[in-house]
Amino acid sequence: MDNLKTVEELCAENQLSHELLAEKANLEFKRVLAILEGRWTPSPAERDQVAAVFGLTRDDIAWGHKAPVAHLYGHGPQFGRTP
Repeated sequence: MDNLKTVEELCAENQLSHELLAEKANLEFKRVLAILEGRWTPSPAERDQVAAVFGLTRDDIAWGHKAPVAHLYGHGPQFGRTP
């Protein structure tokens, strides 16, 4: 399946609010929001719960992380220089 859809896309297609998805999947709203924003990769059980809401299996949905890295390691270009 090359055209896997994200949970966000499935919610939009099915006109399902994030709150209702959380309720139907029996998950905390904060967890569902993190999944939708790509900040949390759900466990296999959570994937099954979300997929069941749409009548799909966990393998029918794209689950990847999409949150960018917001920090850099190291001391920056000024490290080691004297003021």
